[in-house]
Amino acid sequence: MYRVDVVALLWFDSHARGRPYHAARVRFEPRSPQSDLHGHADFYEILAVTAGSGEHLLADGRRELRHGDVVFIRPQDRHAFRGLHPDGLEFINVAFPAEGWRRFAELAGIDPERTWEHRPEPPAVTVPPAWRAHARAVFESALARYYSDPHMLDLTRFWSDVLAVVAAPRAEPDTAVAGAQPPWLADVCQAMRHEENLRGGVARMVHVARVSPAHLARTMRTHLDTTPTEFVTRLRIERAATLLATSTESITAIAHRCGFSSQSYFTRRFRDLRDVSPREFRRQAQRAFVP
Repeated sequence: MYRVDVVALLWFDSHARGRPYHAARVRFEPRSPQSDLHGHADFYEILAVTAGSGEHLLADGRRELRHGDVVFIRPQDRHAFRGLHPDGLEFINVAFPAEGWRRFAELAGIDPERTWEHRPEPPAVTVPPAWRAHARAVFESALARYYSDPHMLDLTRFWSDVLAVVAAPRAEPDTAVAGAQPPWLADVCQAMRHEENLRGGVARMVHVARVSPAHLARTMRTHLDTTPTEFVTRLRIERAATLLATSTESITAIAHRCGFSSQSYFTRRFRDLRDVSPREFRRQAQRAFVP
């Protein structure tokens, strides 16, 4: 058990940087320490387990998390995470302001505190296997849009899509509902996170997708509101940020490792997307925390 009077309270504006929501891919290795117990001062969070298994550590006990679980976390919940052997835990989480969620819930006619009825606290649901690719596409899309200057409409779409997922019937999903991206695109977006694919750039993305460059570009514009080039660049910057925060490699080595041909271009794009230089980001990294 944890003491609930000694938890860190996180604030939405400290992480979202003016965006309507915050999204992140989070991983806990099986032998890494558990995260600190924390609460949310002014925001809700929904996460989907995309790989592996782990534990959701709560003030009143522990609950196992497995691939396919979707969890709704409220401001009053106090929680932490741990990855389990052998694969660790990976999830995508989306955090959003409490005030906006409550307004949406009122319009949708749902209880903002009990989105998943008759579920343990915090409310959780296991998505039927037939719907898991669809569910993952919803979260992958929200994550991609977070790095592409999202609008409030993107958050509203995410809420609507998630509610459809947690209420999913046992039949096969209609991949056209709720505007979710096709499963093959979600698979390609995931595959491009591997460094060997990132270094191959857009040409590698086309090869992995097994579609024409034009079809890939149209599909990404429709579902992610971005181009393959910009998407790959953002993934490269995301990977570089992880390496800057967790390794002692030189900035030049990290730039080349992530597919940038020159450090100067890497620095320019990093500053464009992160508002700081790679060197300054590395200095700040120890203070970073993903809600």
